[in-house]
Amino acid sequence: MTETLSHRLFKTAISVQALFCVVFILLVMSPVDGYSGQWRVAPARIYLDRDLKSSVITVVNDGDEKIDLQGKAMAWSQDEQGKDIYRESNDLVFFPRILMIGKGGQRIIRIGIKNPEAAQEKTYRLFIEEIPPPRKNPLDSAQLTVAVRFGIPVFVKPLKEEVKGEIAHAELKKGRISMTVRNTGNTHFRITDITMKGRDGTGAETFATKLNGWYLLADAAREYAAPVPQDKCVATSHIEITVSTDENITLTGNVNVEKTLCLP
Repeated sequence: MTETLSHRLFKTAISVQALFCVVFILLVMSPVDGYSGQWRVAPARIYLDRDLKSSVITVVNDGDEKIDLQGKAMAWSQDEQGKDIYRESNDLVFFPRILMIGKGGQRIIRIGIKNPEAAQEKTYRLFIEEIPPPRKNPLDSAQLTVAVRFGIPVFVKPLKEEVKGEIAHAELKKGRISMTVRNTGNTHFRITDITMKGRDGTGAETFATKLNGWYLLADAAREYAAPVPQDKCVATSHIEITVSTDENITLTGNVNVEKTLCLP
């Protein structure tokens, strides 16, 4: 049966609406840092300790209309898989909690910690979220409403910092190299990249793979994995792993390759 023009238009509208929903979810749920195109925050992260118990965040409106914002403080931890977990916390004190910024204006949010002393680093995020304006047409259910949210990391340093980490459980299995990066110190570090290089018996490089990293909080661990092309794998005698961080520590590991482990 020939598809009617109205049917095609209906399906197109549904597809566009679904795309808008995806954009909305990504903007609202992702704890991004920095700049939205309409408003921005600085600095991108906050460090506090027993000597520096408070700081300020500047919010700048680069848009053509006023914006309304609200803040929420969340304790930040990571589960056994390294997934970020957030829960509401009263440890952070910040003001104002709700603010309006006119076109081209800026406001300051003051933030502090109630109890800065701890043996292990305390980690939080201050989420600053745009309050969407009311719909111009309340009857238009398809009208897109986008709320941008920034999650600013707040790190409360321990009394004595120990930045340490290790590569654990590195292995090749069924043509896939996997490993766990574990933070064994008492303060966070951010993994900037992970490089995996295969080498043959002469030391020549057979393949190279690079992965992006993320924050790894104290006592947390996260698994990383990547496939190895079978033809490259069978030509490899060992795989070198290098984990680079923003704290000037580099973790290294090595995995010997048995040809049977290259097979799916």
